[in-house]
Amino acid sequence: MTRATDPHPIERLISIMARLRDPDRGCEWDIAQDFSTIAPYTIEEAYEVADAIERADMDDLRDELGDLLLQVVFHARMAEEVGAFDFTDVVNAVAQKMKDRHPHIFGEEDGTMGDIRWENLKASERAAKGQDSAMDGIALALPALMRAQKLQKRAARTGFDWPEPKGSQDKILEEIEELDAAASDEHRLEEAGDLLFAAVNFVRAHGINAEDALRAANAKFEKRFRAMEHLAEGRFEELDLEQQEVLWQSVKRGE
Repeated sequence: MTRATDPHPIERLISIMARLRDPDRGCEWDIAQDFSTIAPYTIEEAYEVADAIERADMDDLRDELGDLLLQVVFHARMAEEVGAFDFTDVVNAVAQKMKDRHPHIFGEEDGTMGDIRWENLKASERAAKGQDSAMDGIALALPALMRAQKLQKRAARTGFDWPEPKGSQDKILEEIEELDAAASDEHRLEEAGDLLFAAVNFVRAHGINAEDALRAANAKFEKRFRAMEHLAEGRFEELDLEQQEVLWQSVKRGE
């Protein structure tokens, strides 16, 4: 495992970013960026961290965490240039937030941190920001599946939820029929969204994280499809659907 020799590595990284953004001596590409152009890279780096974790690749995880940290430094540098805040402000803010959210650790309260207590603390933070809706504070940039589940969980805490999974199951069947009956592209898009939203609700009712479930399903499908291609020895596209199904069932039996 590589160890940093610099006694102040974060200061070194901040200095490097400042040099890259220097309007006279910096990098043309880095200088041209702003918050909106860098945001997609920030999201991408977060996913690459998750991918390294899923693959249990510690060397890759180290590198990807560095790339993600660079994104934080980049945004902080741009904010500093316009006089909004700097990296130190970012660190201080999150440190204070963690202390405030763990009064049973850093304060005088007793007990443990459960979901209700955690959500109450976060609700208090939203209220302090003038956010009075249960829907406030759910990032628009989240993956749609993840955001759907967060919206539903927030609504459920107000009592707006099916008392039993059967309610959300019936809703799925209703949305399937409405999608089938949709007569225009616009209507089909709307009903398709309603169907997916209902499916997330049903999965959530069973205590399952929809994003995790779909990621696992994606991985399983990809693995099986690659196995089918291997069995077909380069002729998979030449097979008809019935022959492809035979390969699919063979792969499933071999798992």
